[in-house]
Order: sequence, then C-alpha cells, then structure tokens
Amino acid sequence: MAIVLGAGVVTGGVYAASRFLNQEQTLVRERCTAVVGPDQHQLDPDQAANAALIAAVAVKRGMPARAATIGIATAVQESKLRNIDYGDQAGPDSRGLFQQRPSQGWGTQAQIMDPLYAANRFYQELESFDYRTMPITEAAQKVQRSAFPEAYADHEPEGRAYASALTGYSPAALNCILRRPTAAGDPAASAARLTAAYGTLPVTTGAHSLTVTASGTKGWSVAQWAVANAADQQIVSVSHSGLLWNRAEHQWVPASTKSSRVVITFADAAS
Repeated sequence: MAIVLGAGVVTGGVYAASRFLNQEQTLVRERCTAVVGPDQHQLDPDQAANAALIAAVAVKRGMPARAATIGIATAVQESKLRNIDYGDQAGPDSRGLFQQRPSQGWGTQAQIMDPLYAANRFYQELESFDYRTMPITEAAQKVQRSAFPEAYADHEPEGRAYASALTGYSPAALNCILRRPTAAGDPAASAARLTAAYGTLPVTTGAHSLTVTASGTKGWSVAQWAVANAADQQIVSVSHSGLLWNRAEHQWVPASTKSSRVVITFADAAS
C-alpha cells in the first residue's frame, strides 16, 4: 500500500511539474528584436524569418546593407513582412512579400508567391538605377510605383536595424525569444534553405547540427539568419565568434566558439 501511494505521489508530482512547465511556455510571447544603437524594433518570428531571407538575397547578390534596408522597409509597408496571397483595391492581383503584380510584369502569381523569387526580382529592379545616392523611400517608390510613395519612410528605422543585423554589420544584434521546440529539426532541409538564400556555402551537416564555414560580416549574417529562423526550423543554439545564442536562455551569451565558422544546433525531439 505504501509503495502504491508513493508511486501515486511521484506520478502526481511529475504531472503537476509538466503541467506547470507547459503553462509557463504558453506565457512566453515569441518575438524577435533587432537592437542597433539606442533603437529596438520587434517582429514576430515569421516576419523576422522573411526579413532574414530578404537580407540574405542582398548578401548573395553582393549588394550593400542599404539595399537590404530598402528591401525590408518595402516589405514591411507592402505586406507587414508576410507572404500574403491577396491584394487590395488599388492592386487586386498584388501578391507576396512585396505585393508584386503579374499584370505589371513582375512574374506569374506562383513566382511572386515564392519569397526567394520575389526578393531577387525586387533587387533586379533596384539594381537598374543608382539607389545608393537616393533617399530610401524614393528608391523604394521607384521600384514599387506605389499609390502612397511617402509610406516607406515610416519603416526606415526598423528596416535599417534588421538590415544591419541580418547582413552581419551589427554582430549579435538580433535576438529571438521563443518557446521550446515542438519537433526535431532537420539540418539537411535547413542547409538547403540556407544555400538557396545565400548561394554556395561550405556547409557540413551532422545528425543534429549544421556547420557553415564563414567569417566576418558573412559569418554574422549567417548566424543571425539562423536565429531569425530558429522558431520554424527547431534550432536550439547558434554559435559564432565567441558568442552563442541559446534558445533556452533567450539571449546571446559568451562561449568558446570560433570566428571562422557558424555552428547551428537543432532539437533532436520535441521538448
């Protein structure tokens, strides 16, 4: 009888602890923050992942951080950095991150709904003129031909903050506060997404990890791309150049990590 009662107490205790931890996780408000200087700007994890893609494509194309600023600020205005499948009265066939229109020659609807295609197509147009010497809102308007040309200026500060972090010019400036992983990660699938965005990179995949040989701004761009994609890709840590982003601690912490590589670690199961 005593053994049975003891087992019941233990089982009840485990259940109560598990329930408490699950309730604690539901209270975590998932968000990503870019901090550059005195400015802080928050996005939801899915928005941050799209910003990371836009920045990565700029890096792949050899464009400066200013191009990524224009791209991110434009997508915030046009779609709130979400890959939406509808337009508005002014552009009923507008679609995707940049609300590009098949009727205006941006591509087919299927192409425009592919964020990778949409970002490359945006930059293709941006590269057709000297955007470097233009105010950001004017460059965005020259590409988009919007009915509200001044609206892009409202999003310059957050565009600049996320671009600076995600192109690697502001190390460890992007942090995401996330709940525990809900499934095992897939290093091979993440490697495919990474190379699709950045182009060919020296990548080694392990059972639960991904190592990218990269340093300088490219290294920090890849590291912060991984943090921005941690929620969807079940990433639990990212290490680079003496720092480690730890999902459990919700922050970057000092660590013995190399400046020549980025190590991305994935959950091996749901927590």
